[in-house]
Amino acid sequence: MRLSRFAAVSSSLLLGAVLALTGAGAAQAAETAAVDYVALGDSYSSGVGSGSYDSASGDCKRSTKAYPVLWKNANAPSSFAFTACSGARTGDVTANQLGPLSSATDLVSITIGGNDAGFADVMTTCVLQSEATCIGRVNQAKSYVDTTLPGKLDSVYTAIRNKAPAARVVVLGYPRFYQLGGNCVAGLSENERSAINGASDYLNAAVAKRAADHGYTFSSVVPAFTGHEICSGSAWLHSVNWLNIGESYHPTAAGQSGGYLPSFRNAV
Repeated sequence: MRLSRFAAVSSSLLLGAVLALTGAGAAQAAETAAVDYVALGDSYSSGVGSGSYDSASGDCKRSTKAYPVLWKNANAPSSFAFTACSGARTGDVTANQLGPLSSATDLVSITIGGNDAGFADVMTTCVLQSEATCIGRVNQAKSYVDTTLPGKLDSVYTAIRNKAPAARVVVLGYPRFYQLGGNCVAGLSENERSAINGASDYLNAAVAKRAADHGYTFSSVVPAFTGHEICSGSAWLHSVNWLNIGESYHPTAAGQSGGYLPSFRNAV
């Protein structure tokens, strides 16, 4: 009799635990499904470099393989707006991308700041000109990050909060581009690669600081891309592509799914 009572009590406790866990899982699924998600930003969010572009997005080059779409496909939010655009600077976000935001928006993702800091010109300078000129251009970009970029980021982050006061905002950074001491036998010098990596870290630190000051979550993609930089032998980033220059130094489809998606998912 005692054994039967113990078994009955144990079964009841086990059933209760299962129901609680099942209920929690259902509640979590319902919470995810109820999310209204807006994806903002530049080419690292639009998916340049990953192919499969939506023709309707034109020069914004929004890809079906970009991390916002991959997250949407996996989580089925109640609404999804994808306004990230290739080449976007901070002013472009505030002028052209914030329309879908509202008091109902629950989740926002964004990458921004690289174009303001002159990333494309830095890479062009380093590829085409001398090491000294490259490092000088990198230092010029870092100076901009110190003096001008924080105010521009503040404007974007404030505008997002004003339009979507209840939203969780995840700000993602940029990868380091080169594995130093890697297998590249031509191209930039190690000093140039090191300077470019340092500039990326410098930019990420500034973006993270401004995001934190606005109460936003910053998610670094550097850990996810470690071992998958250019010169690694398993790169998730395009090197210089003379046939499609716009995709140079952007994540491949593997970089979006293996680098940006998990970094965003973990932050959410």
